Amino acid sequence: MIIAVFPGQGSQTPGFLAPWLEIPGARETLEVYSDAAGVDLVAAGTEWDADRIRDTKVAQPLIVAAGLLAWGELGRPRQVAGVAGHSVGEFTAAAAAAILPDAEVLRLVGVRGRAMADAAAQADTGMSAVIGGDEAAVLERLASLGLTPANHNGAGQIVAAGARADLDRLSAEPVAGTRVIPLQVAGAFHTDYMAPAVATLRDAAAQTVGGDPLRTIWTNRDGSAVATGRAFIDLLVEQVASPVRWDLCMSSFAAAGVTGLIELTPAGTLTGLAKRALRGIPTVAVKTPDDLATAVELWEGSAA
Repeated sequence: MIIAVFPGQGSQTPGFLAPWLEIPGARETLEVYSDAAGVDLVAAGTEWDADRIRDTKVAQPLIVAAGLLAWGELGRPRQVAGVAGHSVGEFTAAAAAAILPDAEVLRLVGVRGRAMADAAAQADTGMSAVIGGDEAAVLERLASLGLTPANHNGAGQIVAAGARADLDRLSAEPVAGTRVIPLQVAGAFHTDYMAPAVATLRDAAAQTVGGDPLRTIWTNRDGSAVATGRAFIDLLVEQVASPVRWDLCMSSFAAAGVTGLIELTPAGTLTGLAKRALRGIPTVAVKTPDDLATAVELWEGSAA
């Protein structure tokens, strides 16, 4: 079983879309995506600096647009039997599963990014990755500080989110055997701080009608496969303020018999986690158009 996965916020880097714009028609596709999202994605992906593309309302549509562009160039292959996305990457996965058309995905992501940026501006919050250590001890420490384990990424990585002062206390007194790495994000995503963004996105998605998935799609909520488009859209909305259980998604991939994993642009983060949590499973990170052939080779080799 070949699975395609789509990364979340923080995976973007300045100029990463430049090689993709050399493909005929790519610029025109991104211009359509830009109109839907309300962001100049061509300029964001080729010209803007790291600070500018770190802005939540820019980063989210930029990452989703990049993933959809790469997925389209891959040919939306029937050989890919399942899809999943990390955080905002779930929107990319929804398009890849044919639950929603690309333009509607970008419209909703534009709303999501702006709403989450507005919610983040209401309090001084952030996120920090906690690497290593005993999981139970890490969770106990986060609870004692009033922090939320916002991302369970597997492979010994939990992302804590909450008030900046509490994150500073975590960095100053880390759990034994852990490293704490502050993340360059605007706020405490996937926590109760994002409740206003949930309400905004729910209103934006109220009239959205999704088709049922044409391939298996797993949710960040608990790693389960979702059978209907309406259910997945509802999960997309609520997930804004709920922890990302990527660890459970990877467990589900293993249970489903994954034989190869392809991460679409901007790639690298999720294949890195898979190499540690899904040992022995071949992975391909599609970072530039040059990597597309390697992705094709992965599913052709799996079918041999």
